[in-house]
Amino acid sequence: MNTAPLIVDLDGTLVHTDMLHESALRISRDRPLDVLRMPLWLMQGKAVLKHKLASRSRFDASLLPYNESLLAWLRQERASGRRLVLCTASDREIADAIAGHLGVFDEVLASDGSINLAGQRKADALASHYGQGGFDYVGNSSADLKIWSRARKAIVVNGARGLARRAAALCGVEREFPPQRRGFATWRRVLRMHQWLKNLLLFIPLVAAHEVDRLDGWLTLALAFVSFSLCASAVYIINDLLDLESDRAHPRKRLRPFASGTIPAWQGMLLVPLLLGAGLALGAMVRGAFLPWLLCYFVLTSVYSLGLKRVMLLDCITLAMLYTLRITAGAAALSMPLSFWLLAFSVFLFLSLAFVKRYAELQAQAHAGRDKVHGRGYYTTDQTLVLNLGVTAGYASAVVLALYLNSANVLVLYKRPEAMWGAVPVLLFWISWIWMQAHRGRMHDDPVVFAVKDRASRLAGLAFGAVLVIGALGWPW
Repeated sequence: MNTAPLIVDLDGTLVHTDMLHESALRISRDRPLDVLRMPLWLMQGKAVLKHKLASRSRFDASLLPYNESLLAWLRQERASGRRLVLCTASDREIADAIAGHLGVFDEVLASDGSINLAGQRKADALASHYGQGGFDYVGNSSADLKIWSRARKAIVVNGARGLARRAAALCGVEREFPPQRRGFATWRRVLRMHQWLKNLLLFIPLVAAHEVDRLDGWLTLALAFVSFSLCASAVYIINDLLDLESDRAHPRKRLRPFASGTIPAWQGMLLVPLLLGAGLALGAMVRGAFLPWLLCYFVLTSVYSLGLKRVMLLDCITLAMLYTLRITAGAAALSMPLSFWLLAFSVFLFLSLAFVKRYAELQAQAHAGRDKVHGRGYYTTDQTLVLNLGVTAGYASAVVLALYLNSANVLVLYKRPEAMWGAVPVLLFWISWIWMQAHRGRMHDDPVVFAVKDRASRLAGLAFGAVLVIGALGWPW
């Protein structure tokens, strides 16, 4: 039996995240005025900063992205009689909460508001407490080499290439736990590139005005599309970073790169200004009033991420506005006026899709046995009302379409206006189909993604497009 105590690091080792970064993010979301105090706390020392952040932010230890393979091994070691110690540079308040939740540690050593237990200070404390070579240490970074030089054995977790070799030269490696894999697919999920499909709405004004032969229009909107997509990705990252606990409480969103710890939060914080800067630079190159609308989108969606998404009903109305704003921005890029009919139709249709999204979340949380959706203003008992509101909004969009088809505009724009009435039953079918699938628990977290993958939705889209083509060009026979 191995009698040497096993000392376990926390950040990046036991958990796939950094608790200091997460505390700062929670403070930024819940107590934004404290962000201005952070530099003052840091001037008093890093231990003071960690203590202030920990005391002002609350977290649920059960939701953290633990290194499950390491945790399983630690439980085996403890069952064999080995002494386990959690030793971390994080504040003691955080360390105690995690140790209490896991129930595998015999002792906790942590920063305490006056001493920052990191680097050389941690190495000296462990050597003084357990003796030179009297303990084994579980760590993850090159900063832990100072500790491994004082340890008996090293256990390397999530280490960069060559770290285990460098640790072996100091004390020998007992075991190695490889890092999580991160490839293009992971970064694609960070940027949420599949969500860029929504930005195709920028092209709607060009198509609706029957000006598809304008090459300059397509080029202008292509640039606007890239600009909008980069800004949207920046906002998605902000949303993910501020919504870590809510995502971790969700059965599917917990697998997102930041929530799962596959990508560290600090990399997301660096990526946001780069994406936003590139998006705004490209947006400034688009003619017309596109840039002000792009800025409006960024501000509104940021306000949504910071607070509106937690306000019942306002969250769905804001989502509908964000969808519609894309169409408005596309028209602005072309200096093209927007019709009342298109805007009214868009608002009701996208409001219905926003309610679909929220309904799917409520359903998932209800199946998980929760009474309230984490980070949202809804109870799971609100499902029926949300369904009714969503179906009503969807059918309202069909009514707007029908009224538009009875207007004088249709006689001017379409050769066969009577054929356009085929669009109404297609739209009614699709709205009913989407809500039927949501009611049966088959809805994706995002109805747009569901529609792209769903065969019936794709066929409905083709039928809707065929009706528009026939109405505009006439019968093919």
